[in-house]
Amino acid sequence: MAIEMGRPGVDGLRDVVRVLGEWQYDGGPVQLHPGDVGWFWRFGAERTAEALRIWSRAGEVLAVGLLDGAELLRLAFAPEVLRDEELAQQVVEDVSALERGVLPEGEVYVEATMGALVQDLLFMDGWENGEPWTPLRRDLGTPVPDPGVRVEAIGPEQAQEWAAILRASFDGSTFTDERWHAMAAGAPYVDARCLLARNEQGEAVAVVTVWSAGEGKPGLIEPMGVHQAHRRHGYGKAITVAAARALQELGSSSVDVCTPSSNVSAVATYQSAGLEQLPKRRDLYRIAS
Repeated sequence: MAIEMGRPGVDGLRDVVRVLGEWQYDGGPVQLHPGDVGWFWRFGAERTAEALRIWSRAGEVLAVGLLDGAELLRLAFAPEVLRDEELAQQVVEDVSALERGVLPEGEVYVEATMGALVQDLLFMDGWENGEPWTPLRRDLGTPVPDPGVRVEAIGPEQAQEWAAILRASFDGSTFTDERWHAMAAGAPYVDARCLLARNEQGEAVAVVTVWSAGEGKPGLIEPMGVHQAHRRHGYGKAITVAAARALQELGSSSVDVCTPSSNVSAVATYQSAGLEQLPKRRDLYRIAS
């Protein structure tokens, strides 16, 4: 049976989220997570559907790609087809051919699961290693300590405050309460929580969103931010510990996060909250012609 690439459409988004959840497992590689789709959902369901690509054989979804921006394709594979030659070759052809409508001309990037055959084939096809990223993971099989600060799980009425802290955490962020509401309306948010930490004066200082992939599966932190005016007080560690506790309550087996290796402070913050570094990973990129 031939492998076909398609788009799920809005009606197919729940199925994409479901299969991504099924592909997450402890001891497996960190790859595209239902929470990544959930975070992208801040742009709305139609734009999320437009950004997704699915590769199927005989009606079975084998791989999912999310265009996280026009130049970056993030991939996930069913565990049993990581080294499937036919699938890998088809994905390489689709991401390399402009007429397939996956990636544009110029400098583009592919984030693929470590150990996936598609990485080998892209490298053989002239793609090069990009900047390193550091995945981190914490097992949730043992109790998680109290974060030591006041933490709230927020609902729609606090969306504006949560959005303001996220904007104040990242230079150039355009996140709004409208985008929070769009995100919260998405299918992945059923198994997600947005948390907000306050200091002793009651000021909001840090935020995080956690995403479950289901009972007994790794959960995801995306995003986490500390207000620029309240850094170096341990709030990043505190909100990360709170995130781990929330995922534990949701039934997650572990908590994952991935950050650029160059962001040394972020790596240190996650480590201080009990997350351990996994082997570094690199995107592959095609140099502009």
